[in-house]
Amino acid sequence: MAPSTVEYLRPMPIPEARAPRKRYWLHGLLLLATCFTTLVMGARMQYNFQRGEPALSIGDDSIPYFPADWIFSHPARLLGGLPFMATLMLFFMAHEMGHYLYCRRYGVYATLPFFIPMPTLIGTMGAVILIRSRIRSRRALFDIGIAGPIAGFAVAFAALMVSLAWSKPMHAGVAPAEYDLGYPLIFRWLHQALASMNLVRGPAALPLNRVLLHPTAIAAWVGMFATSLNLLPGGQLDGGHIIFSIAPKAHKVISRLTILTLLPMAYYLWVGWFLWAILLQISSFRHPQVAEWPRVSGGRIWLAACALLMLVLTLTPAPFTHSAGRELAHGLADFLREVLPHWIRR
Repeated sequence: MAPSTVEYLRPMPIPEARAPRKRYWLHGLLLLATCFTTLVMGARMQYNFQRGEPALSIGDDSIPYFPADWIFSHPARLLGGLPFMATLMLFFMAHEMGHYLYCRRYGVYATLPFFIPMPTLIGTMGAVILIRSRIRSRRALFDIGIAGPIAGFAVAFAALMVSLAWSKPMHAGVAPAEYDLGYPLIFRWLHQALASMNLVRGPAALPLNRVLLHPTAIAAWVGMFATSLNLLPGGQLDGGHIIFSIAPKAHKVISRLTILTLLPMAYYLWVGWFLWAILLQISSFRHPQVAEWPRVSGGRIWLAACALLMLVLTLTPAPFTHSAGRELAHGLADFLREVLPHWIRR
């Protein structure tokens, strides 16, 4: 008898996807570089704070914007940047490790955090992990998405409670910093609560815009701001993952509503919302597909409500004063009116 087809043809080997090589050296190098850049900027903030100036002030011509030479000439100055660096790095580490550990729990391959060193006002552009395998359920997507904001918020909240007590009143003759900050509800409510309990006597009697924030409080502000950005309900942000895991069909609608909300906010409050609207639009073109079951229910719905509350408490509609789109547009128009006639004559 002739053999059957199954017996005759040898089964073709099924190639297994190899996990990408783990580049621990790259993670470590980026971590060290980010520690250095945040330490340098933290040292500058501490220097300003000790002189009674806003921590983010850059008006002193004696110190360059990124004072590497200033630091190398007196390395002991780096010690002043330790509180800011430690708080900020702990926040980003907690946020990204929240995602990473839940990826490990659900068998999803993800990289360790990639920190992004950059000589910005805070010395970094944050951190990111890359997910390299499929997420198998909506529950897994929900847990992975919400773990990061919860862990980061806990660190930022603890730092805020401590650092508000370390802050001090601003002298009457001191002008606000070039980057005068706006504050989310969590800052205002906690400031009032500490004042009512007489835990912060000096700064408590003043509004927040007349308080010299300790560099650790600046790190807590960055943590709250980053938490709110990640919780925006759209695209492939953490908030978008939470929405998609609960109601996949509503994800596109909510993403578009979020984009439409950010556009007038960019014009009237902060021009940076334009960039986030563009990023949300780009990332909303597609979303990783996950299995329909098991659905998100029970206690996870309450966690989603907590995520919404965190967004409300940490969102800063105007994080920087005098940076609304209309103000910048008017300034650009005035500049062009002055420059164009001279340019045309030439």
